[in-house]
Amino acid sequence: MCARLALDTQSGGHVVLMAAVIFPLLFLLIYSPAISPRVTGAQRLPDIIVIGVRKGGTRALIEMLKLHGSVVAAHNEVHFFDWDSHYQRGLDWYRSQMPRVLPGQLTVEKTPAYFTSVKAPERVLRMKPDVKLLLIVRDPTIRLLSDYTQVFHNQLEKHKRPLPLDTLLMRDGELNANYKPLNRSLYHVHLERWLAVFPVDSIHLVDGDALIQHPLAEVKKVEKFLQLEPQINASNFYFNATRGFYCLRARGRDRCLHGSKGRKHPPVTPEILQKLHEYFREPNRMFFDLVGRTFDWK
Repeated sequence: MCARLALDTQSGGHVVLMAAVIFPLLFLLIYSPAISPRVTGAQRLPDIIVIGVRKGGTRALIEMLKLHGSVVAAHNEVHFFDWDSHYQRGLDWYRSQMPRVLPGQLTVEKTPAYFTSVKAPERVLRMKPDVKLLLIVRDPTIRLLSDYTQVFHNQLEKHKRPLPLDTLLMRDGELNANYKPLNRSLYHVHLERWLAVFPVDSIHLVDGDALIQHPLAEVKKVEKFLQLEPQINASNFYFNATRGFYCLRARGRDRCLHGSKGRKHPPVTPEILQKLHEYFREPNRMFFDLVGRTFDWK
């Protein structure tokens, strides 16, 4: 009887001990947050920066670059080199905004406002003197109209009443030189600032108009500039008749750019168009001389 009582007492002790171990484990499994999968790779300062130009096709360009297995892009425009509030956070903060990459992969960041920023070229140089820079340009008049169209729709979404283009663009019958979209299309002014800091072979110029019509040919030039193994090919592009431009295909998925891309421009009077073409004629010539090539712009 005593032996049986001792055995029962011992068994009960085992049960209590097991319960003391199991219940906390169950509690952890039920109430603890899910354990995230291990994230591989490291965050590095960018090897490539798309510096501009706004409404030149920067989003299309970076989405096409992402088709290459060796290129990983930051999710958002970081505005590190043009916003003092961001730049003052330092390079460690900037690095923290970059995606994780594996050995052999390149990191790319896109902020079109860098191109027109006075401070950006020197700041980028201090960050990484051998960084590769991509600049995509379009017909200056078309770029200006796209710029206005984006602001127009942004204001509508905020329930604001946007001003007509001619009100912003014209002053006493002449073009308003203080209108920012007009200034952004003076490519030679801004590029001279970059070329004063970086050698010309650090900057690759992408034809934004050609990228729309013949994307593969332009992207292959970028691959060569970045010294990437050729990967992007014709199967990565298909023409979407509804959208009116090429979309992308990769790993069994088809995708087009956001609906905000490719919006119709507002109607512009022939008189204003003529003034714009005349205004940009000499700046365009200066830009062509600067880069040693011409573009089919009016």
